[in-house]
Amino acid sequence: MNTTNKVAWIVFVILAIVIGLYPLLYVFIDREFGLLASKSDALLTNVFWNIGFYGHILFGGLALLIGWVQFSKKLRNANLSRHRIIGKIYIIAAIISGSCGIYIGFFATGGIISSLGFISLGLIWLYTTIKAYLAIRKRDLQLHEGMMIYSYAACFAAVTLRIWLPLLSLALGDFVTAYRIVAWLCWIPNMIFAFFWVRKKGLILG
Repeated sequence: MNTTNKVAWIVFVILAIVIGLYPLLYVFIDREFGLLASKSDALLTNVFWNIGFYGHILFGGLALLIGWVQFSKKLRNANLSRHRIIGKIYIIAAIISGSCGIYIGFFATGGIISSLGFISLGLIWLYTTIKAYLAIRKRDLQLHEGMMIYSYAACFAAVTLRIWLPLLSLALGDFVTAYRIVAWLCWIPNMIFAFFWVRKKGLILG
């Protein structure tokens, strides 16, 4: 691995860990900051929405926190059993978080534009994760690896959202407009990157 790739890998891992732990802030401190500051009191006291919200951020944080490990050949080859255990935890966490994300997506700040963006992300995350699981059950390693790349690219939207949102909010001077854009911007470039990564690795996703 050259110096540029090594730096990119370190930044990638740090961002995954930091944002993976970020949801704990909503558990241990006052909730009304960040994205929750834009939510109505009626929504914040809704039991089903709260179950969806915490299910999404906590399991999504877990998936983000452990998912990067699976892309290290060194760690994977050192202990294949550990790779499988982490993979199972990731799949369960992704399915729970993705399902909850689709539900709370209907209540997204910014209306239908934001909702469609986040619901689409949730559906793609679920599809690629389940497809990856079914592929490994059939011992189709190429399809499994390719779909896991797409799955984690969708998961990594949690990171890119938190990079783009403050920048766009500052540039546009309007949080809601920025949020509508970020509902799509947080994951579409990730999926494009994943597409070229899969293509570069020569993985066949037939």
